[in-house]
Parts: sequence; structure tokens; C-alpha cells
Amino acid sequence: MRKKRAEKRYIKPDPKFNDLVVEKFVNAIMYDGKKTTARQIVYGAFEIIESKVSKPGYDVFKKAISNLQPVIEVRSRRVGGATYQVPMEVRPERRLALAFRWLCDYSRKRGEKGMSAKLAAELISASNNEGNAIKKREDTHKMAEANKAFAHFKW
Repeated sequence: MRKKRAEKRYIKPDPKFNDLVVEKFVNAIMYDGKKTTARQIVYGAFEIIESKVSKPGYDVFKKAISNLQPVIEVRSRRVGGATYQVPMEVRPERRLALAFRWLCDYSRKRGEKGMSAKLAAELISASNNEGNAIKKREDTHKMAEANKAFAHFKW
């Protein structure tokens, strides 16, 4: 290896809930370094959730994230000129990152007005094990299940 591994950056927990996961999610939502706006969107979504479901928004968020995290995924592996989709377990940091990415992407594509409302709707559906982000996780798991025959190519 020519270069050394990138140093892991540690972030401070968010001010309202004092939770690292919420702050990481705020960072995932953020565009163009506008963290204050991203925080307003996330906290606004939590308030909308509380008014709709009458459960704390933070709890719904935690449940949604735990439902969204994939356990297994496929990765491409080249063996003798052929590329195989090899099922592999997902590292904990990547699980969280994928859950955030799917949540952001599918909330942005929703039809509600305003990002907070979109995010709230996607979080509620994800906490109930439904919605597009959950479908994405299910597809990932199905793909891994279908390619179980290539599991011996793990490295």
C-alpha cells in the first residue's frame, strides 16, 4: 500500500438529543454545507411525526433506522474473467450509511410539500416496515439470497 489509511473523523453529538446517530443523519441530509437548514428539516420532521403518530419523533426515527439497516449485500468479485455477485455481510458503519442514504433518497422523491413533511412520511412508513426505503432493503436481501451459490468466493 502506498498511502496510509484515512483517519477516522469523529463528530460531536447533536445539541437537541445529544445523539451521534441523529447528527450523522443531519450530515446526510445536508446540502452545500448548510447544517442549520438540515437540522431544521430533521427536527421539523420529528415534530410532524409527533403530531401525526402521537409517539416521540426520536423513537420513530430510531425504529425506522433499525428497520432499514441491511444485514447482507452483494459485492462484485472478478474470478477468472467472470464477474460474480458475491453476498457479504455489511459492516456496522456501512449499514448506518446505507440506511441514511436510502432514507434521504426516497424521501426526496416523495410527493409531499416541503422536505420535513417528505422525511416525516418516509420515517413513519419505514418504522412500520413499509415504504420505498424498506423495499430497497428487501431487494438488497433478495439479491444476496439469489446469489448464495457464489458465497464461496468471499475474500
